[in-house]
Amino acid sequence: MPIKVLVTDNFEHMSKVAADLVKEKLIELSKEKREIILGLATGNSPTGMYKHLAQAANDGEFDSGRIRTFNLDEYVGLPGENAQQRVVHPESYCYFMIQEFFGLLKKKFIETNVPFGSLIDQRVLMRELKQYPDDWAYKGTDAGKSIAINQKAESAYLAWIKKDVLDGYARKIKKMGGIDLQIIGVGGRGHVAFHESGIPFKGSSVMLVKLDDNTIKNSVIDGHFASVQDAPNYAISMGAELVYQAKNVVLLANGERKVESITRSLLKEVTPEVPISYGQQFADNAGTLTYVIDKVAGRDLLANKEALKDRKIVLEDFT
Repeated sequence: MPIKVLVTDNFEHMSKVAADLVKEKLIELSKEKREIILGLATGNSPTGMYKHLAQAANDGEFDSGRIRTFNLDEYVGLPGENAQQRVVHPESYCYFMIQEFFGLLKKKFIETNVPFGSLIDQRVLMRELKQYPDDWAYKGTDAGKSIAINQKAESAYLAWIKKDVLDGYARKIKKMGGIDLQIIGVGGRGHVAFHESGIPFKGSSVMLVKLDDNTIKNSVIDGHFASVQDAPNYAISMGAELVYQAKNVVLLANGERKVESITRSLLKEVTPEVPISYGQQFADNAGTLTYVIDKVAGRDLLANKEALKDRKIVLEDFT
C-alpha cells in the first residue's frame, strides 16, 4: 500500500492531526473487533496526541474500555532497590505513560503492558554477562547494540531474561493476535524505540539493548538522571521487525533533529543505519504506514515532491 505523509504546521497541529487519524482508525477497528490492540510509544512526540485522544475518549468518541495496549520499550537499570521501586521511578516509561496518557482516561484500558525491564537487576545482569560470555553475542555495527542471548544459555539468569522477559513479551503480543495500530516516534538517527542505528532487522523481535554511551550521557545532560552512575545502561525494546508486523503504523516526528532520518527513511534505500527505513518494506507488504510530521521535519520531503511521487508515496500538505 502507498505510504502517506501528512505535513503539518507545528507540534500542536501535528498532535491534533495524528489524534484525529488514530481516533478514526480506532472507531473503524471497533466495528470489526471486540478488542483492539494498540501499540504505544514514549518520548515527546506523542504527548500532545495522547492528550487529544484522552479527551476524545472521555467525551465518548471511542470506547477506551475495549483497548489493550503494549508499549515499545522500558529501561533496565533504573535506580531502586527492587522492581516495584524501579517501575514507579519518575524516569520509568511506565510512570511516563501514567502521567501522559493512562492517568488522563476516565474509562481505563482493558490492560496496559510495558516491557518487563524493571524486573531485571542491572547489577546481576552485568555480572552474568561477564561471567558467561559464551551465552550471548552483540548484534549491531554502531555504539548501541542488541544482546542476543543463546536459547540454551548456561546462566539461569540470562536464560530467564531470554525466555520470560524478552520472548514472553513477544508471545503475549502474538497471543493477542498482533498489534492492530502501532504509534511510533523516531530518534535523531532514525531509530525506533531502542532499536538503535546499526542493529539488524532480522531477529529484532523483543531485544535486550546495550545503550550507546552518548545516549547515557545525554540522559544526564538532559536532566533525567543525576549522574552517569545513576543512569540505566540497558533497555528492553521491541525491534523494528516486530514493530512493522503491526497492521497499521503511525509515525510522528517534529523538529530539526528529525529532518535527515525522515528524509533518508523514505527517499533512500532500506538500511539498518536508519531503522525506520524498514517501513518501506512494511508498506510493500500491504502494511498501512502514515507519517504525521511538522513542516520542519518534512522540509526536505516538501522540496522533493517528485521523488516521493516516483516512489508512490502520497504527500498531503496541511500547512
